[in-house]
Amino acid sequence: MDTRTPTSDRQLSGAKRNAILSGAMQEFLAHGYAATTMDRVATAAKVSKATVYSHFKDKEGLFIALVQQLQEQKFQAVYGSPQGQRLQGPPRQVLHHLASTLLANILEDKPFLAFMRLIIGESGRFPELARAFSHHTPRCFLLLLTDYLGSQSGLKLKDPEATARIFIGSLVHYVIFQELLYAREVVPFERDRMIQGLVDLIVKESL
Repeated sequence: MDTRTPTSDRQLSGAKRNAILSGAMQEFLAHGYAATTMDRVATAAKVSKATVYSHFKDKEGLFIALVQQLQEQKFQAVYGSPQGQRLQGPPRQVLHHLASTLLANILEDKPFLAFMRLIIGESGRFPELARAFSHHTPRCFLLLLTDYLGSQSGLKLKDPEATARIFIGSLVHYVIFQELLYAREVVPFERDRMIQGLVDLIVKESL
């Protein structure tokens, strides 16, 4: 008699999905997007090929799901919950915390940095991968930050969304230039100095 319950089935399905995503990450980083196959992923995840296809339609769908998982992990690490929460507090404190937390979480996550290298390297042949990363990763950060900046009348910002984009874009540039392009070995720029300078551009001294 089958004693499994719907809950146990869901847990098993979730565990297999996570195993597939973990295997996919391993294979994409080791072999690149083009050379990775669903067979390779199945072997790395220790599941059948049919199981992989029961969770993901194709390799592109699997890659996008991996991007979404990484985005959710970073979002939770920065905002403290999977859905995020409304930002509260003085602008200087909030922006400094966001920048520090985001950079620390990314720069200390070597697999994530390797994944970013993969996306940049493959973007010429597979632009849809770069589009998926750009759509899922910065967007969630942008929405909450724009909402927060728009609520801070003391900042006197004419375009809160533009300011939010500049803020996030500066952090992304720092990661790409200093870490992925190894500028830290040629023109190093201290992380704390960069964060302080960025916050000072947005927040007046009195705030």
